[in-house]
This record gives sequence, structure tokens and C-alpha cells, in this order.
Amino acid sequence: MEECRSLFAKKLHDYKASWRILRPQSLTDQLFIKAKRIRSLEIKGTSLVGEGIRPEFIALINYGIVGLIQMERGFADTVDIDNEEALKLYDKHAQQALELMKRKNHDYDEAWRSMRVSSYTDFILTKIERIKEIEDLAGATLVSEGVESNYMDIINYAVFGAIKLG
Repeated sequence: MEECRSLFAKKLHDYKASWRILRPQSLTDQLFIKAKRIRSLEIKGTSLVGEGIRPEFIALINYGIVGLIQMERGFADTVDIDNEEALKLYDKHAQQALELMKRKNHDYDEAWRSMRVSSYTDFILTKIERIKEIEDLAGATLVSEGVESNYMDIINYAVFGAIKLG
């Protein structure tokens, strides 16, 4: 997570919190692009642009946290927070994801350690499809845990992938 936060801070320096303008559907599509690229690289076994799978897992972690921030704050028409506030929000949501991971690791007896990295990719893509459906239903679901829960799971599966590939 330190590596993820460091990259997030560097991107804040370069771009400010430009992601504040992302509407929920656009953020979902960004997550989709990253996860599809991981799956493509897993299947093809090669990258023509020279970037591997692990950086994409890191991007999923950071975009998942951005998603949680956007859920809390809503999207904006302009960059409406400074870098310091963005990092505070990042830390808050990263901590919440970590706390959830710890609780689930207890209940699932750290099963993630025996899983294949490709399973994390498939689970992330499934969570993204669920988010798309929730968005299409305008949040009017019957039994869903909601978008926030799916973001948290995406973050945690991506953390597992980054750890395993680290």
C-alpha cells in the first residue's frame, strides 16, 4: 500500500485531483480497462507496450480508492480539492479497505494465499460487471451489497495480486 500511495501522490503532483471530474460510469470503465488488460496479458503472455500485470493491479487499487472517494464526495465539474485533502481521503479509504481485508482474512483463513493470480483478475472483472449492473439499475437493487462493497473487494483482490507478483 505504501507503493500505491506513493504513486498516487506523484500523480497528484503531476495532475492534481483531476479524477474528481469522473462520473461513476467513467470510473467503472477505467477499472474495466485495467482489469481487461490484465486478463489479456495473462492469456497472451506478452505485452507489446512493455508494461506488466503488476502495475495494472496497482492502478486498480488506486482507482478503487478513487471510486470510494467519489462515492463519498460525488463527482465535480472541476478539481475541487487540493492534494493534501486528496491524500487524507486516500488514507481514510485505504485504511477502511485494509480493515475489511483483515476481517475477511480471519473468516476465510487467508485462502487468497493459495489462489491463482488469474482468479483475482476474474473476480475483479466480475465485481466490475456487478457495478455496471448496479449503475444501470440506478442503485435500485434487491439484494446487492452495493457499489462500495464491490470497490472494496476490487481493491483487496488487486492487493493480493500485487503481493503475489511482487
